[in-house]
Amino acid sequence: MGTTQPETVPEPKYWHLKTVIGEALDSEFAVGEILPNERELAARFGVARATLRQALDQLELEGRLQRRRGVGTTVAPPRVGVDVSTSPNDWPGAGGDAWQAADCTLAVPPAAVARALDTEGDETVHIVRRLLVTHDRPVAAELLYVPAPSVPDLSAIDAPAGATRARAVLRELRRLTLDGQDRAVELGSARADDARELDRLPGAPVLVVTTRYFSGGRTAAASVATYRADTCRLTFGDAGDLEIRQPSRRRAC
Repeated sequence: MGTTQPETVPEPKYWHLKTVIGEALDSEFAVGEILPNERELAARFGVARATLRQALDQLELEGRLQRRRGVGTTVAPPRVGVDVSTSPNDWPGAGGDAWQAADCTLAVPPAAVARALDTEGDETVHIVRRLLVTHDRPVAAELLYVPAPSVPDLSAIDAPAGATRARAVLRELRRLTLDGQDRAVELGSARADDARELDRLPGAPVLVVTTRYFSGGRTAAASVATYRADTCRLTFGDAGDLEIRQPSRRRAC
């Protein structure tokens, strides 16, 4: 079977269109300005709407555009740098943690999370929901899964459901000795619950950072944090345990 030389492969039409639209964004539109609708843009550039959507999808993935419910497609501001590096001795909620505890429920985790935590299929865990807000806008949402054995004294604490109980779970978790953690990041698509939290459309590109926390020779907690790919630029400091996975259309957990 013969091979195709790279220089003989034609550039996809949408890719060239992405470049053309990007130049127009730089010269004709201001940050926050609403773009014309798809019909008008397709007519302007002389392309099919399917080709236009591919180009717009790529520009959104690159952080040049934002699609907002009830507004349309707007020119995105520069990405916000979000430092996701942590000390190997820091639990979630430790000093300097900018996440805001929003809620806490008791439920069965997704199968992938249950495997990571080594819990039984029908075993419930504490699920702490937290938000990261930057410049008055939500840029990330996290689900922190904590098995009951990791916080054995929580049952004796009279904390109602919601943010108060979420903070209680975090406080009890920090009583454990943290042996270490590992993390991975991948490109994914926003699920419906992520989209609501982050003011995105379902299926919008997101960055998913999965973290496992180890204590006493086991996984004491697992975190799945979803960041807006259009507004966030993740930085990892000097962390050397970052694993870059291949792009995926599915969530890590």
